[in-house]
Amino acid sequence: MTHGSNGRNGGQVLIDALRIHGVERAFCVPGESYLAALDALHDAKDDIELIVCRQEGGAAYMAEAYGKMTGKPGICFVTRGPGATNASVGVHTAFQDSTPMILFIGQVARDQVEREAFQEVDYRRMFGQMAKWVVQIDEASRIPELISQAFHRAVNGRPGPVVVALPEDMLTDQVDVPDVPAYKKVEMHAGEEHLVELRDRLEHAERPMMILGGGTWSSQAVDDIRAFSEAMSLPVAASFRCQDLFDNTHSNYAGDLGLAAGPKLIQHIQNSDLLIVVGARLGEMTTGGYSLIDIPVPKQTLVHVHAGAEELGRVYHATLPINASVTAFAGQVKGLAPIANPRWAAWTKQANSDYSENLIHPQTPGAVQMGDIMTWLRGHLGPDAILTTGAGNYSAWAHRFYQYRMFRTQLGPTNGSMGYGVPAAVAAKLTDRKRTVVAFAGDGCFLMNGQELATAMQYDARVIFLVINNGMYGTIRMHQERTYPGRVSGTELTNPDFAALARAYGLHGEIVENTAQFASAFERAERSGKPALIEIRIDPEALTPKMSLSQIREQGLAKVR
Repeated sequence: MTHGSNGRNGGQVLIDALRIHGVERAFCVPGESYLAALDALHDAKDDIELIVCRQEGGAAYMAEAYGKMTGKPGICFVTRGPGATNASVGVHTAFQDSTPMILFIGQVARDQVEREAFQEVDYRRMFGQMAKWVVQIDEASRIPELISQAFHRAVNGRPGPVVVALPEDMLTDQVDVPDVPAYKKVEMHAGEEHLVELRDRLEHAERPMMILGGGTWSSQAVDDIRAFSEAMSLPVAASFRCQDLFDNTHSNYAGDLGLAAGPKLIQHIQNSDLLIVVGARLGEMTTGGYSLIDIPVPKQTLVHVHAGAEELGRVYHATLPINASVTAFAGQVKGLAPIANPRWAAWTKQANSDYSENLIHPQTPGAVQMGDIMTWLRGHLGPDAILTTGAGNYSAWAHRFYQYRMFRTQLGPTNGSMGYGVPAAVAAKLTDRKRTVVAFAGDGCFLMNGQELATAMQYDARVIFLVINNGMYGTIRMHQERTYPGRVSGTELTNPDFAALARAYGLHGEIVENTAQFASAFERAERSGKPALIEIRIDPEALTPKMSLSQIREQGLAKVR
């Protein structure tokens, strides 16, 4: 970029800082409040690809998914007020999922603050408990300093979202200020005494179990932790929506914890005498509403490894708390001397056998058998295929009956946020166009961000979107029938023809009404040469893999009789 004799305006300084910090893509919905930054992005278009989305929630989800995929902060630009409130759903997702992300918000001019000017919001108060840090840059000369801090905060310790407010007039101020070098990621290592104690506790264990989770992983860390598991013959479970941290086809894999957790895995956790938790916070979903592990002192010996010191001892008192990044820790433990003839070899084998048994899918009501479809997808998709989900009962099929074999092949919000799957899939495809990306969405989940099909078409993101349509908000209906059986209120949906809607956007669209139609429909979608959507119409009775709608209602009625 060529600058005049008067230096650069704030927008130019900002975008130059993003280039220095390695930003290659940004997601946005444009707004007049940050026009100077958009203008600077015009000059930086050879370095930073700007993806224009249809709604700020979709843009923020895409930035969050990019952060998950790459480990680098996902960048999102939105305008003030309504734009920021729409984008807050992505910030909340990034916070609970420990994903590095930076949300830039155009702000009212500095001389209009505290007047309730047009779309004015105090973002420090709005995002105070939802982000790692919130800052408003009031002086253009401080942009390099504060943007550097934003990147460092987003990626270090427990990663998460940072919110940066940009007053409109600040972005047009002319300044002469030097740039700051690219941020550096800090890897915290376990102390030698921690490693010695860990191995000693393993030596004396009878039924150990390792649980993996969190948002600070890399391909190398995944490889290293697998080597550690193999050397110690350790069974490995994944925390909620973190199944791609360990090859699900590996003989040491025990399954995932969360909504689709197998009852025998839950029993294994409860019966274990040593839990080695790496990266996971042990939140509500992973622990079955904090019922799986005793609070505050677990009956098992707990080794808890986490990059955020504030997470150690937050809920569970660990016997051995280790403040370390998973990448550093995994690299250290892979070098520990193996334990010869571990006494828990049969325990590990049984845990894996129980996981394999849980893959057997039941027959459900209706002409479409989602279990058969998942079995077909397991055999058809390559190991590097990426599956995305939002929130809803439909996601249990992708959690329980698919096997994730490689790192970063699963993108799902651990905060249970609906509408995530579609924009996350678009971001994933733009991040790696060579990989197959399949988005799972329920009918209610899809319509929260279905407009991002237009973004997929605009940028030729050839995702295959699967819309599992049962005409209701299924998860809420399930809870409703259990608590207020037969009293349906607020959970029924009237839906469009999703395939026709997709074709209206320019996608390839198909409808599947029985299991036999799916494989050929999917293969046609793959050959279509453009984004594609397959609407899978399932029987409303097929509410969960385990129980039908009528069975859940009868269970609820039995409780109130």
